[in-house]
Formats: sequence, structure tokens, C-alpha cells
Amino acid sequence: MANGTGRIAAVLRKSERELLADWLVELRASGTAGDRQIGDAELQSQAQEFLRLVRESAAQGDTTNVGGPEWAPVREFLEGVSRSRVAQGFNSAQTATFIFSLKKPLFARLGHESAGDAKALSDDVWAATALLDQLGLHTVTAFQKTREDVIARQQEEMLELSTPVVKLWDGILALPMIGTLDSARTQVVMESLLQRIVDTGAEIAIIDITGVPTVDTLVAQHLLKTVTAIRLMGADCIISGVRPQIAQTIVHLGVDLQGVITKANLADALALALRRSGFTVARKPV
Repeated sequence: MANGTGRIAAVLRKSERELLADWLVELRASGTAGDRQIGDAELQSQAQEFLRLVRESAAQGDTTNVGGPEWAPVREFLEGVSRSRVAQGFNSAQTATFIFSLKKPLFARLGHESAGDAKALSDDVWAATALLDQLGLHTVTAFQKTREDVIARQQEEMLELSTPVVKLWDGILALPMIGTLDSARTQVVMESLLQRIVDTGAEIAIIDITGVPTVDTLVAQHLLKTVTAIRLMGADCIISGVRPQIAQTIVHLGVDLQGVITKANLADALALALRRSGFTVARKPV
């Protein structure tokens, strides 16, 4: 009699159509398709393709180890399914259900094949469980990696959106900072600001920290690095938004801002930048 691995391949070969129908019933009952995040036609196509790939891989390899080369098509397929599930708004549990809901119909078919042989049935169920658990784990791992990649990309986009470089006047740029200034954000700030200095030929850059809640030693060091990079580009830098609390904190920390021009608010910084650029702002007589 064939072993558990062989019987799984045999069931997939003999009863693939019936197994697909029973599996789709389980998928719909589990809610994977009931919320209409995925259409019935797409779900059926994915399930049919999965069974075909598993049948072909099981016929030539050991089902106890899906890491082998013969299982590469199955792994790649599940990675594609995981990516599509992320885009469609599924969570990890719903994605794993795509695999685990196959257990009940597959176990039932294996029961028919065992013909009352309890030992054979036990071996079959164990082999099928090991196979689907490994494939389910691979699916969830691929899903989580895709989600992490999406989150990382969104964080980068948010960093870029949260550090807009604004042209206030000819030769004068401003960068309003909002939120915590960390190493990653400092890098984005420097790259964005330096590139804008190159593009516009600006001579003065204003970094406004009014929206930065706290300034510690690390934040001050990040600011100094940015100021140094701006000066290396041949431009001057003014830091605005230095509130009394921030000024006291900087003094208490012993951070040396000597040579760095600071102003209490953006308006004062802009007025200074205009004067340095040779502009005079006067109120129009009424």
C-alpha cells in the first residue's frame, strides 16, 4: 500500500474536481469570499491552480518538506496569493484560511482511500497535516513580509510628505518640521533640502522647529548636521521656532549652537533672510 505521501498525490489525481468543489464550500463558509474582497471566479481560479501545483509537486517529492526544489512552484504561487491578499485588504488569518480550509475536504477524501485501515488513515492525516501546515506557514510568512514592505514604503512616503521644502522668496527656502526628528527623518530632511538648494540656487534655508515637541541631545545633533550640510552647499541656515522651553533645554544639555542663527518664530527668520538677501519690506501707506 502506498504511504501517506503517495496517497495524497493519488487523491489529488483521482478526485481533484470533487476536492475543489468541497474546498470552495469551506472557503465560502469561512468568510474568505463572503465579504466580497475577492470574487468567486478569482477564488476558484486560485484554488484550482493551487491543487494542480500541489498535485504535480506531491507526485515527485516528499510532502513532509516543502522547502525542496520540486515545491518551488507552489511556494511562488502562494507568495503571489499573499501579495494579492495584502492589496485586497485581507488580514493574516483570512489569508491562512485559504490553505487551512483545505484540511477538512482532504481528510475526508483520504478517509475514503484508507478503506477502513486505521493505521493508513492515521498516516495519511498526519502527512496531510504536515503538508498543509508548512504551506500555511509559508503563506503567512509571505503575507507578513509583503505587509512589512508596504508599511516601510508608506513610512518613507509619509516622511517625504512630512518634510516639505517651501520656496518663500527668491533665494529663500523654508522647511517646517512637525513631529519627532530622528535619524531616518534627518536623512530625508537633508536630502530634500540639499536637492532643493541645488535646484533653486537658494542662498538661505530656514528650518522651522515650531512643530517639534521636544529637543534633546540627539535632536540637536541632527539639526547641527543639517546646518553643516547646508553650509557645505554654500547656503546659510536659520533655525526658527526656538521657544523659551527649547532654549532652556539646549542650554541645559550643553549643546553648542555657536555660529547658528536662531529666531523665535518663522516671521522673524523670514525678515532676517530678506534683509540678508538685500530686500526691504515696508508697510504701504494708507
